[in-house]
Amino acid sequence: MGERRLYDRNFKEKAVQLGYKIGLTKGARELGIKPPLMTRWRQEFLEFGTASFCGRGNWRLNKEQAEFSKLKRKLKNELKESELKLEIFKSASKYISESNLTIYDFIKKHSDKYTITKMCKVLGTDKTTFDKWKSQTISQRQHRVNLLQKEITSIFYEFRELYGGAKITAELQSRGFKIKTGQVCIHMRKLGLVSKIRRNYRLKTNSLNSPYKFPNILNQQFTFEEPCKAWISDIARIQTSNGFLFVTIIMDLYDRKVIGWNLSTGLTINETTMPAWEMAVNKRKPENGLIFHSNRGIQYANKIFSHKLDSYKFIRRSMSRIGNHSDNAVSESFFKSFKSELVNLNMLFTRKQMQEKISEYFENL
Repeated sequence: MGERRLYDRNFKEKAVQLGYKIGLTKGARELGIKPPLMTRWRQEFLEFGTASFCGRGNWRLNKEQAEFSKLKRKLKNELKESELKLEIFKSASKYISESNLTIYDFIKKHSDKYTITKMCKVLGTDKTTFDKWKSQTISQRQHRVNLLQKEITSIFYEFRELYGGAKITAELQSRGFKIKTGQVCIHMRKLGLVSKIRRNYRLKTNSLNSPYKFPNILNQQFTFEEPCKAWISDIARIQTSNGFLFVTIIMDLYDRKVIGWNLSTGLTINETTMPAWEMAVNKRKPENGLIFHSNRGIQYANKIFSHKLDSYKFIRRSMSRIGNHSDNAVSESFFKSFKSELVNLNMLFTRKQMQEKISEYFENL
């Protein structure tokens, strides 16, 4: 058996370089060594780099050297990752302050340079949402309109339905949108968004012109010891991705239970107050002395609904005073809690999805 040959570090490094240049088998033949040796040296060089081949004839590093080399590679990879993130962030910096849609545009345009997953992570964008946006067939202009309308709706409800076109415009501009008040007002009309301040004025006008208005006999007495002594009713509007839904409720002040409700896409009497009333009287039979309290909206101050309630003879009507929100404190408190549980300002549900959520909500009350 021949004596085992030992190769120094310099020889091994040159052998690896030669293997890269002309191939492992040919390099091994020229150096007069076996190809498996060349393969093993290359593997070690790929694993440990310049820290390879420590000690004569020993191709494995000791434990400390191996851990140091591993840490070095880890730090190198982390540095490379940080540099990549910084590069993506710098490239997208002018888009970040504008809107999600412009970020989506950036991701789509740079998908040949960076991975979509990496860009979404760096820019704080949900990849699933981006994929849905990318798969849509509507035009870029419509995408921008949809995004703008979502922002307008979000601001409107964020500021408790008090902001009108001018204030929403200012808020949009502070968020990087270039838009004028007239354009915002057009979108608000399309979305059916009306400031509470303006809405109160419109309610006053409707009430004064209606012969079916009633004084406030409930007078903010919201506690009763027996059922069917006082019912209150109100209507709330819920924004969805494809239009509004309107929720009509009737609540018994005895136990604050919603005893009648209806969900609709319109505001006619047959879509709001009438079906809610029918449900309420089926659940709890009204008795002598019942007070029915509501706001002065046209769904309550009208001939059809008034005649319906008058047919019970013993029901007394009560309506909130103009501009006095305290008269509807209980219903407003209910809808505030209701919306906080069901409405997500970061994502608009479709009408069908919201209908399912609302139905489940009332069925589990």
